[in-house]
Amino acid sequence: MRNFISKFLLLGFGIMGSVHAQRSVDLQNCREGESVEYCSQHKKLQEQLKDPVFKKDFEVTQAQLAEELSKNKGEIPSKGTIYRVPVVFHVLHNGGAENISREQIVDALNIWNRDYRRLNQDANNVHPDFQGMPTDVEIEFVMATKAPDGTCFSGITRTKSPLSYQGDNGFAQVNAISQGNDVFKGQWPGNKYLNIFVCGDIGGAAGYTNYPSGNTGMTNGIWVLHNYVGSIGTSSAYTSRTLTHEAGHWLNLPHCWGSTNNPGLASNCNTDDGVADTPNTIGVSSCNLNEATCGPRANVENYMDYSYCSKMFTAGQVARMRTAITSSTGGRSNVISANNIAATGADSNFTLCKAEFESDMQVICAGETVNFSDRSFNKVNGWTWSFPGGTPSSSTSQNPSVVYSTPGIYAVTLTAADGGTTTTTTKQAFVRVLADGIKLPYSENFENYTDFNAASSFFRSESLAGTKVWEVYTGAGSSGNKCVRLRNFSESAGVTSNLKTNNFDLSDFTSADQVTLSFKYAYRKKTSANNEILKIAASNNCGEIFSVRKTISNTSLSNQTSSSEWVPTAQDWVQVHITNVTSQYFVDALQLQFQFIGNGGNNIYLDDINFYEGDQTKLGLEDYSDIANLQLYPNPADDVVNIEFNVATSGKVVLEVTDLTGKIVNTEVLDATAGANAVIMGTNQLNQGMYLLNIKSGNIQKTIQFAVK
Repeated sequence: MRNFISKFLLLGFGIMGSVHAQRSVDLQNCREGESVEYCSQHKKLQEQLKDPVFKKDFEVTQAQLAEELSKNKGEIPSKGTIYRVPVVFHVLHNGGAENISREQIVDALNIWNRDYRRLNQDANNVHPDFQGMPTDVEIEFVMATKAPDGTCFSGITRTKSPLSYQGDNGFAQVNAISQGNDVFKGQWPGNKYLNIFVCGDIGGAAGYTNYPSGNTGMTNGIWVLHNYVGSIGTSSAYTSRTLTHEAGHWLNLPHCWGSTNNPGLASNCNTDDGVADTPNTIGVSSCNLNEATCGPRANVENYMDYSYCSKMFTAGQVARMRTAITSSTGGRSNVISANNIAATGADSNFTLCKAEFESDMQVICAGETVNFSDRSFNKVNGWTWSFPGGTPSSSTSQNPSVVYSTPGIYAVTLTAADGGTTTTTTKQAFVRVLADGIKLPYSENFENYTDFNAASSFFRSESLAGTKVWEVYTGAGSSGNKCVRLRNFSESAGVTSNLKTNNFDLSDFTSADQVTLSFKYAYRKKTSANNEILKIAASNNCGEIFSVRKTISNTSLSNQTSSSEWVPTAQDWVQVHITNVTSQYFVDALQLQFQFIGNGGNNIYLDDINFYEGDQTKLGLEDYSDIANLQLYPNPADDVVNIEFNVATSGKVVLEVTDLTGKIVNTEVLDATAGANAVIMGTNQLNQGMYLLNIKSGNIQKTIQFAVK
């Protein structure tokens, strides 16, 4: 039997790169039809083997388990006894799709148990050579309901941290969970719970775990990508059996070709997985049922291969897994002990300990419906809801739907009952119903704001990762003493923060009209390497979907740096004009969004937000200023063209686009500010060809030629 020495077994279902973290890799071990690397277990293994203490400990552990397996003479230990394993799903999220729903987690748990109890119907359809071999593992995975300190919880913890997408250090991710989760801050021992760490990135794999070893700490668990959990939500049936595979590793099963992550190598015919009834195999990366490179037909449909048609464990594999879970070596036997099952609340003796709920929306327009979902735990058979400002104002349904017709901010209360005990939760300011849209023109310099919490606030701030939000700042305004600041200094990469408006009513405008959004911003990088992004977006459906109108990033945002936390002076402000808020947004519930995506840089400030109708007839000839530093890019242009210029004094500026015959094809009017101005002008109405841009301020005009692709 081989001596299996490994701390990490990284299952090769890896997704390389994401919007949050990109890495350059030599893709290998790819499945048929995919272009992702399976994993890098061999690299992890080499790193771990450099530690002589770890190496010695692992060799001893594996030798002891091999001896116990030998004593069983290949028979399945304690056959007929069902073992329960307390499981905790720790969702490490960055505020995005990786914050998967409870429904998706329950779906994953059901699939996991289905496979381990051989309740999957596809086990009856294995290749004829393996008919009758699929075996019930007689292990069930049960949500724990008690935290290490005895706190009752739902079996799921959630931790908000950018580390969700910094997966090269799994220990750092676990540390973030232990310090920041919403249930119990501290260690969740690996000899008491099977900890599942659900993340956005785990270093290039879809899942990895540990063989049994002397490590009984919290890191003795399973890491898995959110989109490989279950078959619904962000995952699919195609990727739903990752936990089935990973738990096999956790229970001391190697891959069918041995303890590497490299299927398809000729040398694999000379290795073995230590299981007598799994034929020697080279390992596959597709569902090739005729694979026989090493001689016998391979058990391609085995959960421990890399095919996407896995359906079974063999009796030999079950014997190996049950030897591991009943052995004191590696700490697995304590996990299934009666005392531990009771201590972790995995004994089905559930009690009601908290009324909890969530909703599909919290910010809505008047007349919209909010759908509430009961999340109370762990034993509930009665619900009493209170919805001030809603219709109905109360309900006894488990998951009611409520219409809110009057603008305001409202609390929601749920009292849950189990037939004898009740518990109540009230969430203040849970639903915000926006007022009817306001008409243009609109101007805001934030001089009358102190924060964005008041019901009368036209702005609202939210952070999709981390804790930084847009806030009212005093002492550095462009036109006054106040502005809006995002304190972004040294914020982690991927942190996204939104500043959103309430509703504008543009329903009186027609396709012939033009509107302009202008604002001022001030920003510097911390270092030249920071690539941070400001996106301006618009929604024509009350904030349900925002479409980006302009993206300003990297050196276009600023080419200046400040190594300390930065506050702007008067000359640092740049005014931006956006003219591509077109007729599709001329609705009665238009919302605007300023979104900043951090990358370890510096603070950014906003001020003087103006939204107005652009009309050449409003241009006064007495308002003029010299035009300098005129630039236009990209040239040739795609869907938008960026125009930059400086004017000495504030006033109205006309942008006039003509074709080469002199015919005017587009005219836009801006309220330019003294100093630097940037204009984002849409070109969708222009055909491919050459054009002239005439920029006019009073009787002063400058012209620049450009092309549209």
